[in-house]
Amino acid sequence: MVSITMVNPLKHTGNQMINGEYAKEKREGLPLLHIVSPGESFESISMDFRVSRKKLYRANPGIYRLYPGQRIVIPGIPEPITIPFSIKVSLGKKTLALFNDGRFVKVYPVGIGKMLTLTPLGDYIVVNREPAPGGPFGVMWLSLSKAGYGIHGTDNPASIGKAVSHGCIRMHNRDVLELSGIIPNGTRVSIEK
Repeated sequence: MVSITMVNPLKHTGNQMINGEYAKEKREGLPLLHIVSPGESFESISMDFRVSRKKLYRANPGIYRLYPGQRIVIPGIPEPITIPFSIKVSLGKKTLALFNDGRFVKVYPVGIGKMLTLTPLGDYIVVNREPAPGGPFGVMWLSLSKAGYGIHGTDNPASIGKAVSHGCIRMHNRDVLELSGIIPNGTRVSIEK
């Protein structure tokens, strides 16, 4: 039997490893806690998460200076561990796989960044969405927690399966509409080679 340690949600450190297993504390309704990386500022975090600096300051009273490892609240975005869905993008296979509670649901073909504008590797979350952005973004834009990058539809379906984008992840319009109807903001997105 695994014992679970209760954690104060305001001092949350992510999933806690206990006896070789991860414990997910109940955090429904609580906002995302972001761990500050070297070089990040209120300005860069504001841009990455599409939230105003004013809202960031209000959500983090008494914090005027950031340092690596510090935890700050990102208002308006749910804590990802409360969301059962996750996405894994394989740049090598040019696919986006959807998971629900760690179980495979579906795979979609995608277009990715070209040689000079590569799709960034790493772990991100979906921070917001914009229906019908038009033009090269197709019928839906899902912003990732890296300014300027997202998962979106396309006005050029022939680009799917190829490395031709400016770094974003392109999907067929019907696929991005289906995906956006399933996943909420706060969904984890892992981009791998």
